[in-house]
Amino acid sequence: MSRAMGTRQADSEVQVGGLRSGQRGSSWRRMIAALLAVGVVGCAVGPDYVAPQISAPEAWHAELRGGATAQAADPQALARWWTTLDDPMLTSLIERAVQGNLDVKKAKARVREARARRGINQADLFPTLSATGPGTYGRGSANVSTDRGSVEISARESYSVGLNASWEVDVFGGVRRSVEVATADLQASGEDLRNVLVSLLGEVALNYIEVRTFQNRLAVAEANLAAQTETHELTAIRVAAGLTTVLDLEQAKYNLESTRSQIPTLHSGLEEAKNRLAILLGERPGAVHVELAARHPIPVPPLEVAIGVPADLLRRRPDIRQAKRKLASQTAQIGVATAELYPKFSLVGSIGFSALDLTNLLSATSRAYSIGPSVSWRLFDAGAVRKNIEVQSALQEQALIQYEATVLTALEEVENALVAFAEEQRRREALRNAAQAAERAVALAQSQYDAGMVDFRSVLDAQRSLLSLQDQLAQSEGSITSNVVRLYKALGGGWTSLPAEDASGRSRDSGTAISQLESIGLKAGRRPREGATPESTGPDASGGAPGAARS
Repeated sequence: MSRAMGTRQADSEVQVGGLRSGQRGSSWRRMIAALLAVGVVGCAVGPDYVAPQISAPEAWHAELRGGATAQAADPQALARWWTTLDDPMLTSLIERAVQGNLDVKKAKARVREARARRGINQADLFPTLSATGPGTYGRGSANVSTDRGSVEISARESYSVGLNASWEVDVFGGVRRSVEVATADLQASGEDLRNVLVSLLGEVALNYIEVRTFQNRLAVAEANLAAQTETHELTAIRVAAGLTTVLDLEQAKYNLESTRSQIPTLHSGLEEAKNRLAILLGERPGAVHVELAARHPIPVPPLEVAIGVPADLLRRRPDIRQAKRKLASQTAQIGVATAELYPKFSLVGSIGFSALDLTNLLSATSRAYSIGPSVSWRLFDAGAVRKNIEVQSALQEQALIQYEATVLTALEEVENALVAFAEEQRRREALRNAAQAAERAVALAQSQYDAGMVDFRSVLDAQRSLLSLQDQLAQSEGSITSNVVRLYKALGGGWTSLPAEDASGRSRDSGTAISQLESIGLKAGRRPREGATPESTGPDASGGAPGAARS
């Protein structure tokens, strides 16, 4: 229904199109009410998302040895697994990395981006309102002729002010599906943040262990260098006294220099590990050299590591959870594409004032308004909409395959970490026995050489074997602790613990960088239902069947 601009409305008995204006207004109101009702209870076309069901093995294939147990992992302990290594320096480095790492900052920015994008999609559920207020002054052409001949065209003014409103009634759920897409993308961004956190904590710990391992290997090499230097000096004295040959002196020399040549390589590896650690902290290379200058032993892993069962892994690993949310997003994309097959209904309206004289602009006679429905329907597009539905369906299939691949990769990483953890402990025990035997062999070879029972080559061979075995033992000690870190990383440790919040919404554990990051990263989604897990909120909670359209 509309009222002509600049004219006075007569009473309600005026005939418009064969109907009384009052009757016509009632008809429009009934039509608009019906359209609103359809929008409220309308269907959402396309398949509803259902979480994929993958049966996890009941137990791990690898035998749990070396301290690994099938006991369920404590979520709080797993969230701060690095504290089991009892190394204050490592704890400090991890907290600094969470605060300064650039990948974490980028992941947090992606969460903010996804949250804003969801807000954009949610805005489409509501009406839009705009204001206009043009004013014009001009004249028409004087060379305009009509049936009555030429007319004189004078200059005139025109003014108007008003509000325009429009609202797309989401009858077939296209807008709601787009909100589902944005919500799932937001949740996937949150899981990506957690996944970055899990990877970061593991990398910081691995590089720190590498620093300590290189330091221990340097200590071994320097100790052997000192012993071989002493041997070389004693051999030189014996040559000067005529008690041995120059051949023994040269053999002692190349044994000494061979050991000395290994030290620069170890120094280079140590510098690279320190620089890499500084980069993980978001700092310049060399920033941690001073605090890591003092040599300390390699952190000792705990006696027992609770592994739990494979089903726990599927619920905990952020990359698995992220793949699931991406599948939910892509499923909703099919609904967005399917909605393009159907007409779009909108309500449009405007109200305002219009006059040829500015002084009369806001008078009652200048008032004008209009309201009514609008329908648009793409009737022909050469099959583009249906092809887009096929595209989105194929992408959904790819997302499902990617989810299954992510699950298999996660299981593989845990199995490999369990085997490496147990087998490296066996290797360390053998190397420890071999190194102890090599120490005794060096002492025996030296005493027998002094007694003239063996030649000098036996002493040199024993010294070389001792250096090699001690170096391998130092590497094995680092590998065992590194394998524990890899096991925790494969289990998805490092993000599970959620900090308690006070009335202001701030974390009570505000001094811990981990809690600060989690509180930022996990506020992205909407508030979970009471009793619901983080995974059961959002589109994941839908009870439909894959591929079944809801109408």
